Amino acid sequence: MIKSETANELALQKDRQYLWHNITPYSESAPPMIVESGQGSWVTDLNGQRYLDGMSGLWCVNVGYGRKELAEAAYHQLLQLPYFPLTQSHLPAIQLAEKLNEWLEGDYVIFFSNSGSEANEAAFKMVRQYYQQIGQHYRHKFISRYRGYHGNSFGALSATGQAQRKYKYEPLAGGFLHVAPPDSYRRPAGQSVEAFNLQCAQAIEDMIIWEGAETIGAVIMEPTITGGGVIVPHRVYTDKVQEICRKYGVLLIIDEVICGFGRSGQKFGHHNFGIKPDIVTIAKGLTSGYLPLSATAVRKDIYEAFKDSSDEYSHFRHVNTFGGNPAACALALRNLQLMEDEQLVERSRVLGQRLHNELSQLLEHPLVGDVRSFGLMSGVELVADKDTRQPASLDIVKSVIAGCKRRGLIIGKNGDTVAGFNNVLTFAPPLSSTDDDLDFLISTFKHVMSEH
Repeated sequence: MIKSETANELALQKDRQYLWHNITPYSESAPPMIVESGQGSWVTDLNGQRYLDGMSGLWCVNVGYGRKELAEAAYHQLLQLPYFPLTQSHLPAIQLAEKLNEWLEGDYVIFFSNSGSEANEAAFKMVRQYYQQIGQHYRHKFISRYRGYHGNSFGALSATGQAQRKYKYEPLAGGFLHVAPPDSYRRPAGQSVEAFNLQCAQAIEDMIIWEGAETIGAVIMEPTITGGGVIVPHRVYTDKVQEICRKYGVLLIIDEVICGFGRSGQKFGHHNFGIKPDIVTIAKGLTSGYLPLSATAVRKDIYEAFKDSSDEYSHFRHVNTFGGNPAACALALRNLQLMEDEQLVERSRVLGQRLHNELSQLLEHPLVGDVRSFGLMSGVELVADKDTRQPASLDIVKSVIAGCKRRGLIIGKNGDTVAGFNNVLTFAPPLSSTDDDLDFLISTFKHVMSEH
C-alpha cells in the first residue's frame, strides 16, 4: 500500500531527528530511501517504488527477501528457547557447528559471534593466545593486504587496508602489516597475470623475512577482495601464499564474510582455489542477513592448545553475550537447508557466469576499464582514460549509481576505501534471483551506461 505524502514526510523527519546512518554523509538534498518490505530480489520503499536489490543488502541476502521458512524457524525457536549463553550450550548451536563443518569440508571447532568484525577480532585473539601457549611468544603480528576489508572494530579495522576507513580513528591496534593486493588490472605492462600474482605473493614472504619470521602470527585475506574493488587473484597466488605460510609456521586466516555461502559459485570462496585455511571467519550469508550471526572456525589441533587444565589462563577468555543466539542458529540451519534444496550454490555459478559475460560486453565502452567476477559478484572498474587507467571521478561513479536507482536498480561501489580509487561499481544480487531479475539488472545497467 502506498503511504500518504504526509506519512512519508513524517517518517523522513523522524529519521533525520533520531537515526544515525552507516557510512553515509548527511545530506539535506539526498534523503535516505526508507524501505518497507522485500520479496525475492526486490525491495519496496514507503512510496511504493520497487527496486531490484543488486547488492543483496550489504552482500548478504543470499536466499532473497521474504522467506517465510526462515521467519518460522526463528519464531519456533524463540518460543522454545529465546536465549541462553554459550558459556554452556544448546542444541541449535551444536547442530549448526556440525553443519558448518560439513559445508567447510574440514575439521573445525566453531566459535560464534554476531558480525564479521567480531569473528575476525576473535580470530586475532585466538592466534596470539595460541602461540603463547605453544611457547612461540613473539608471534603477535598479522599480515593483510591493502584494499582488503576485515571489519570496523579496532583490531579488524587495523587489519583492513583501506586508509579512508581509518581516517580520524587512528592510532589503531599495533602489530598489523600490509602488502599490495594482486590487482592484475594494474600490473606492469608486458607482465603476465601469473608472474604478477606470484610477485604479489612474494611480497608476503618478503614481509615475513623483513619483520622476523618468529614474530609473524598469521596472514589474513579474503579469497577475493570484495568491498575494496572485487580484486580476484589467480590460483598461483593463493597456492603460493599457503605455501609461504606453511614454510614459516604462520597461520592462514581466510575471511569468508562476503565470499562464503555460495557467493563465489562454490560453498566457500577458498574452495575455488583448493587451499586449506587454519582459521575461517564467516557471517553475512550464514543467515542471509535475517538475523545477526557470525562464526570463527578454528582447525581442531589449534583448539587443542586451549585445553590445558594446568594453566588457569589456558582457556579462551572471550565472551559474547548474543553470539550463537538459539534463534539465529536455528534460522541459519534452515537457511543452509534452503540453499541445498534449491541448489543455490550452483545457481550462483550459472548466474555469475552469465552476468560476467554480459558485463564484459561493456569493455568497449570508453569508461569501462575492467570487468572482474567471482561467482555471482562482479566489479566494473570505471576509468577516465583507458590507456593510463586513471580512475574515473567520483562524480561519474555517483552519476551511474543514481541513474540505475532512478530506473529501479540498486548497485554498489567500493566507497570510502582508498583515496582516488573508489571507482569500482559492484554487483551481488541474491543467489535466488530469477532469470528475469538478471535480465532487468543487465538491461538497466547497460541502458544507464549508454547515457554516459
